[in-house]
Amino acid sequence: MSAITIMLIILVALLAGMEGILDEFQFHQPLVACTLIGLVSGHLSEGIILGGSLQMIALGWANVGAAVAPDAALASVASAIIMVLGLNGGTVNTQTAISTSIAVAIPLSVAGLFLTMICRTIAIPLVHLMDGAAEKGDFRKIEIYQILGILLQGVRIAVPAAALCIVPAEAVTSVLNQMPAWLSGGMTVGGGMVAAVGYAMVINMMSTKETWPFFAIGFVLAALSELTLIALGALGVAIALIYLGLKENGGSGNGGSTGSGDPLGDILNDY
Repeated sequence: MSAITIMLIILVALLAGMEGILDEFQFHQPLVACTLIGLVSGHLSEGIILGGSLQMIALGWANVGAAVAPDAALASVASAIIMVLGLNGGTVNTQTAISTSIAVAIPLSVAGLFLTMICRTIAIPLVHLMDGAAEKGDFRKIEIYQILGILLQGVRIAVPAAALCIVPAEAVTSVLNQMPAWLSGGMTVGGGMVAAVGYAMVINMMSTKETWPFFAIGFVLAALSELTLIALGALGVAIALIYLGLKENGGSGNGGSTGSGDPLGDILNDY
């Protein structure tokens, strides 16, 4: 990689690390991070494919209370760099590079949890320093300590990214080429199966008796090979609009009706 490419990748990694905490511009999301790294490295289409695959896995990754989700930032950035190194070697096909990157994303996301724990521990003294600055009314110092704290989260992704960029592309391609067929094939199959985990986590969080009928309808429609993704999307929007219309009419109609305002919920409650 050229020096400019490495610097741009490190910049993307820094933004992804900070966004893993800020969660405002979504740079840490796999689809965004992998696409940006693919763009700056000259492998845009491969980056989009990798990001889209990882995004399906990360659909259910969310911080809920004290439970911290797997680190999507490190998984996205590191797997994208591994893919780019494999492609730059010239002897690894696109499918192998992408499937291998998907397979290593899960352990990388777990490693990211350890790194963010270290950064959060280091940030504790910064909170005490901000308390001291607040007692003195020094808002300038408070802002500086806040920036330092969020930069720590960016550095935890930027440093591993820089270390990976230094690794020669030939070394990565050599490792990928030495993988036996059963291992590379298994990683391809496993990478495809893990996407189902993301959907399962989302379904587990939002599953209610009102939404299960929609899941059943979507499951049946998805099995029809004649329907494209655009057609399925249009059907989904249409069903959602119908549901919202019925819900609005159920809540405002019938004068003194004692319905809940959720027509499907009222129907299911009758049973």
